Amino acid sequence: MGQGEKDSAEVAASGDRNNEVEAEDRVKERCFEQREALPGEPRCVICGRYGEYICDQTDDDVCSVQCKTALLDRIAATAKTPAKPPVRVNVPFGDESFCVRDNNCPDVPSLHASQIASLRNKLDICVKGEAVPDPIMCFSSCGLPEKLVHNLEAAGYVMPTPVQMQVIPASLSNRSLLVSAETGSGKTASFLVPIIAHCSRGRLQQCTSKRGPLAIVLAPTRELCIQVEDQAKVLGKGLTFKTALVVGGDPLAQQIYRIENGVELIVGTPGRLIDLLMKHNVDLTDVSAFVLDEVDCLLERGFRDQVMQIFQALSRPQVMMFSATLHSEIEELSNSLSNNMMHITCGNPSRPNKSVKQVVIWVESKQKKQKIFEIMRSKQHFKPPAIVFVSSRVGADLLSEAITAATGLEAISIHGEKTMKERRERLRRFLTGEVSVVVCTGVLGRGMDLLKVRQVILFDMPNSIDEYVHQVGRASRMGEEGMAIVLVNDEDRKLFKELAQVLKTAGAPIPRELSNSKFINNFSLGTNRKRKLT
Repeated sequence: MGQGEKDSAEVAASGDRNNEVEAEDRVKERCFEQREALPGEPRCVICGRYGEYICDQTDDDVCSVQCKTALLDRIAATAKTPAKPPVRVNVPFGDESFCVRDNNCPDVPSLHASQIASLRNKLDICVKGEAVPDPIMCFSSCGLPEKLVHNLEAAGYVMPTPVQMQVIPASLSNRSLLVSAETGSGKTASFLVPIIAHCSRGRLQQCTSKRGPLAIVLAPTRELCIQVEDQAKVLGKGLTFKTALVVGGDPLAQQIYRIENGVELIVGTPGRLIDLLMKHNVDLTDVSAFVLDEVDCLLERGFRDQVMQIFQALSRPQVMMFSATLHSEIEELSNSLSNNMMHITCGNPSRPNKSVKQVVIWVESKQKKQKIFEIMRSKQHFKPPAIVFVSSRVGADLLSEAITAATGLEAISIHGEKTMKERRERLRRFLTGEVSVVVCTGVLGRGMDLLKVRQVILFDMPNSIDEYVHQVGRASRMGEEGMAIVLVNDEDRKLFKELAQVLKTAGAPIPRELSNSKFINNFSLGTNRKRKLT
């Protein structure tokens, strides 16, 4: 290369670097341009994303010019003279409007039972139990602390989702609950909101300086526990509400120290919490709320005895059990924990989120790697960031390396053999967009709120259709559209019948090899049209 060509190349490279620096330094105009906040990072007071900037007029953390404007508008609006309340207008019930009881306005009459039933039907809510509270239509209508309502607004909760509409008032009524709702429907906030409200009020009413925990949340994986605790911190900001994370991989002494210094909520895995309780005297007499998140996974992983051991150390707490899939074993557990359990079902549980498009491809095992390489090279079919699910830890490491070598995309693996520090760092890189593909076992298949993920690929089918529902559900959060690409062959035959039923219910195409398989046991995949007689 001649001297002139070298100079041109250096100038071009310098230009590229300058462009990258300018892109990084450019102030983000819109909220959606900002990434999600990581644990310990400042959060935008308006939307909860990474608070990269400080508003020069209020010193609050904001993520973009858009949120700064919204903050200043909010302050300006509160400074104005309060407007006169609008005149209440009675709207005929036949219209698509509902006036639901508001605790802040006791003079407003409640709806009739038939009207509430019609509302639940429209929201796809099914309830079973005695004296079921009416659903709420906004967070401010059920007597939550003002600061908690503000935190919800700042975190981007405009209005409650259907599961939150029914679960929050039921939980605030101190009812034990068994809740089943679609993946990505907002179940975590539905139990955190009443727990934070209860803990902040309960602590203010106590006359003693003792600060033992008031609530416990158990979840099956460390990643899910971390996420639940992070969300609890965001919603409980500024209230008398502290949390402790009790999971493996972190020093036990540090977790004990935090609890001994006073917390309201413990979030942890059953095994680690049992270990802590066996070695140290933790006072659980004030615990009045006991939550089992992803309860079906807790049972599948053999945590039933540990869950019962923790429950028996408590004094008749309110029990709340949550999952997207339910079965008879969960019903039995619920009956052993409470005699008066209220059942709440939202959407179509035990089926993948209807916002996820399922694409099932018949691929022989030897051709799977080549097929996934083709998908990731295709601009039409590959929609990063994406999660690839595999069945083994070794498989996760090998496939991530193969994807990087074959496609040039940086792929990382996450599984149970990684240290907690490695898993947190790799998940951080994925959530911040540093890498576009993560290959993992089931550790990210349960309850994780991966907001930016719109595509999952099931390289290996899971062991149960329930796990399939959870993994496919990672492609959609809060109703956003997503895609799940599923690679199947005869090795997955034990799930063929259930898989075919799920695909038929969703209206998804069924591969010819699957529909013609002898392992479906004559299951009808056609329509309900009568056969023409000849």
